[in-house]
Amino acid sequence: MRNLILTLSVAVAFVMGAAGLGTATAAQIDAKALDSLPPADVVVLGEVHDNPAHHFNQARAVFSLTPKAVVWEQLSADAATRVPADLGDRDAVARALRWDQSGWPDFAMYYPIFVAARDARHYGAEVPRDLARRSVSEGALAVMPDGPGLARALPEAEQAAREAEQMAAHCDAMPADLLPGMVQAQRLRDAYLAQAVLQALEEVGPPVAVITGSGHARTDWGVPAVLAGAAPGLSVLSVGQMEGAAVEDAPFDLWLVTEAVERDDPCAAFR
Repeated sequence: MRNLILTLSVAVAFVMGAAGLGTATAAQIDAKALDSLPPADVVVLGEVHDNPAHHFNQARAVFSLTPKAVVWEQLSADAATRVPADLGDRDAVARALRWDQSGWPDFAMYYPIFVAARDARHYGAEVPRDLARRSVSEGALAVMPDGPGLARALPEAEQAAREAEQMAAHCDAMPADLLPGMVQAQRLRDAYLAQAVLQALEEVGPPVAVITGSGHARTDWGVPAVLAGAAPGLSVLSVGQMEGAAVEDAPFDLWLVTEAVERDDPCAAFR
């Protein structure tokens, strides 16, 4: 009963927030709430990439949203055009997308999202690797001059927070002089995702679901923030997913916390 009351109260808060969904009450939710998310033009669904529970939750949300488009961090623009109309054969879909060459985790985790999307059009927002490398040395704006949000100079505090996040993500082993470039690459990925969302909205309309890492789902500096600057009239809902213990003031509109998956120590290679 308590979870139902929380779900309903969050939904009411977001509906009353109209277009300004990001300013409504933020809350941790359980998976049942994914069946009735507050309405929005764009719903950004975050993930920890190798956590199967996160992809199951994304599929659940996508099924209930019935989006007209799905924007994928994991697909190139070209790969998105190769999503087959017949999604009945998982291995055939993976072959069409050349998933085994992509470097992303097992396609079996992502396949349910494709099925849940049904007739939605798919858009790829993966940054080409050569451009990602160039952004580290040249800056995101130099690589993508018209990229949404890239002309904004980062305040000193935000730059420092982003660099600290990159350092933590790389096991505190990243040379400090590389951190600004890593932030630029992250900004480029946000811009690619936001640009694909805007294209999808123009071509097929809302709602649009976005499948991406939870770092890109952040309301303070991720895709929702970029869209707020590029298209202020859009309603954007951010749903983040994390592992382990619940956190206070998570940078999402709504968020779920799941158990961590068993994995090799990601920091072992740095040691």
